[in-house]
Amino acid sequence: MKKLLLLHGPNLNLLGERETPIYGARTLAEIDQAAASQSDAAGVKLTSLQSNSESDLINVIHQAKKDDVSMIVFNPAAFTHTSVALRDALLAAELPFIEVHLSNPASREPFRHHSFFSDIAIGVVSGFGARSYQLAVQAAIGWLDSDSTSE
Repeated sequence: MKKLLLLHGPNLNLLGERETPIYGARTLAEIDQAAASQSDAAGVKLTSLQSNSESDLINVIHQAKKDDVSMIVFNPAAFTHTSVALRDALLAAELPFIEVHLSNPASREPFRHHSFFSDIAIGVVSGFGARSYQLAVQAAIGWLDSDSTSE
């Protein structure tokens, strides 16, 4: 069975209560449940984790390779614009990943316009609120299906 890792960066544990005009009213638990249902329906095992700690996220990415994770869907949140360490972890793990954001960073403050991940991701989904996750998981499942047929 293919394995999909859904990672959420800092402050995403506050979804549904934090800056709802930007991030929406859905909670992280609701987003995770929807992603799990979507993955289950496709026969893909989904594991999700949120952490406010850069080191926790790095360790999970390192472990993902050992755990035979097929792909990562990752919302690095504020780490998008600051974390070379997470970028290096993703490069070291050599796992395909999709970068996802609830808002559209390019339409926000100038410091949010640069991502340390977009150029190494297989794709980026942003600006659709909680639906960004749905679209990213759908893309990941499709990518995994097409990847498995090319082996």
